[in-house]
Amino acid sequence: MDAASHYLASAPAPALRSPLQGRREAEVCVVGGGFAGLNTALGLAERGRAGVVLLEARTLGHGASGRNGGFVFGGFSRGEQALLDELGPQRAQALYAGTQDAVGLIRGRIARHHIDCSATDAGVIWANWFRDPAPMRARQALLATHFGVEWEWLERGRLAELVRSERYTEGLFEPNALHFDPLAYARGLARVAEAQGVAIHESSPAIALDREAGGWRVRTAQGEVHARHVVLACGGYLAGLRREVDAGVLPIATYVVCTEPLGARMHEVLRTRAAIYDSRFAFDYYRPLPDTRLLWGGRISVFDRSPAAVERLLRRDMLRVFPQLEGVRIERAWSGLMSYARHQMPQIGRVDEGLWLAQAFGGHGVAPTTFAGEVLAAAIAHGDPRWREFSDYGLVSALKPAGFLGAQLSYWWYQAQDAWKDWREGRA
Repeated sequence: MDAASHYLASAPAPALRSPLQGRREAEVCVVGGGFAGLNTALGLAERGRAGVVLLEARTLGHGASGRNGGFVFGGFSRGEQALLDELGPQRAQALYAGTQDAVGLIRGRIARHHIDCSATDAGVIWANWFRDPAPMRARQALLATHFGVEWEWLERGRLAELVRSERYTEGLFEPNALHFDPLAYARGLARVAEAQGVAIHESSPAIALDREAGGWRVRTAQGEVHARHVVLACGGYLAGLRREVDAGVLPIATYVVCTEPLGARMHEVLRTRAAIYDSRFAFDYYRPLPDTRLLWGGRISVFDRSPAAVERLLRRDMLRVFPQLEGVRIERAWSGLMSYARHQMPQIGRVDEGLWLAQAFGGHGVAPTTFAGEVLAAAIAHGDPRWREFSDYGLVSALKPAGFLGAQLSYWWYQAQDAWKDWREGRA
């Protein structure tokens, strides 16, 4: 089976941007052409900053930004109650609101710049895998009370009308959410950034980062950029430029498959255009594509499995929810590396004078990377101190290589808890 993602296979790649060659002077050098890097570069250009250079080791959106499930909604991997407990109401609310605003910014950029990314503005459903509604009711109340966010309660009958599975009980509908083709969106951001003066170089892996008078030097195989500011936005594809930056995250894999076009059979499983994920720790997430394919993702692991192994795992998960899809062909299966921090929050801010960081979005990155780009662009362009609100979630060691074993054991533990709860409810 081809390891290329559905996104990569369904649209021809644009002409490769030329690698960096020779010496360039810049105000800002962004390392990494995923969402964090692209949003920072575009945010700087929108604030009138000239002299922005972006270096991508492979092609734009090669990593998690171009391979993910395409869900666009607010919040972080870290839960809202934990944010309240750790930061207090005012700071927690400000950070959460930043991701909500980012959803609106994404909508606005798609519309304003005519980014063709199959955007489906139909919300997201959080479906209850278990019988106990209390955790969902509690989260609904917490979001309404502390964050001013209203999610609609879906009774079992209503949810069953929308999602044709006996697996779920009730659900919550999040209206301020959409889903899209993330690789097409990344390419669209790049096009817009270039039109506003950002210089983008692909096939230009940064191989060294050195301090020099007045800033930093970033070297590639064929050139170097001398810049006042450098932004490291490499995600799970570590650049090896700064030891404490790479040490702060674990690259973790997640898996996605895409079916053949279902045609009328889509109506057998989904009667909604919303994207769906469930209430387990190791949840499934899926969404209908405009061409009637079903995109299905799930599981996190330290193992970056083959496409055939990914297909076997996720087909089983899919049929557990929708047995009526027995016999449907899986056209593509792929994986990608996300960056996770031990504290489950993004690492955003200043590492050193003129050296900035945006990583560790932990599988919940489309809106938070947009927020990060705005925060860093405002900091570099205007001295905005908002980045300090992330200071509680800094560069803590991921304890590699032992951290990989710990992460996998934790994942298996949470899976076992989910299975035990299933058994306890009599639905093993």
